[in-house]
Amino acid sequence: MDGWLEIGKIVAPQGMKGELRVYSDTDFPERFEKPGKRWLLRENATELQEVELVKGRFLEGKNLYVIQLAGVNYRDEAEDLRGCKLVVPESDRPELGEDEYHLMDLLGVSVFMQDDGELIGTVVDLINAGNDLLEVRLKREGLEERQEGKNSKTQKHKNVLIPFVKEIVPVVDLESGRIEITPPIGLLEIN
Repeated sequence: MDGWLEIGKIVAPQGMKGELRVYSDTDFPERFEKPGKRWLLRENATELQEVELVKGRFLEGKNLYVIQLAGVNYRDEAEDLRGCKLVVPESDRPELGEDEYHLMDLLGVSVFMQDDGELIGTVVDLINAGNDLLEVRLKREGLEERQEGKNSKTQKHKNVLIPFVKEIVPVVDLESGRIEITPPIGLLEIN
């Protein structure tokens, strides 16, 4: 999928007239509300299929969008698209303001404690749960385990969720691949 950004996944038909329910992977509602070209990636496929978004709206209370694609007029046609991913070209990124980030750019970035510079781990996922959460794989070194009668050093990994808010994540420097955090006491332990 080099060169493409996933913006959502079709999860179900909506009604009888070919509308589709989409779970969003983007913070830009215009991806589902503004008509225009989008591309479908079907499950177990490698080729993209160009489609035309006719209309879309946010479904309050469900955290989903309902969209209509050109040529999809009946529920059974919509059902055939269940599980498809919606994508756009990477070049179609909206411009961002100061202190705004494309969440996908945060994947793989190292996370450090701001006060002492200790490496905490790496961003492995992003979760939208009311506000964005960084899923960080903690780096723990030096745990001893016996394997086949020999002592060997291994790394144990645990993931934690860190709210992506300015108070907890005051520094995001994508150019140097560094995020600095100031978590409240216990946040890294309770996850």
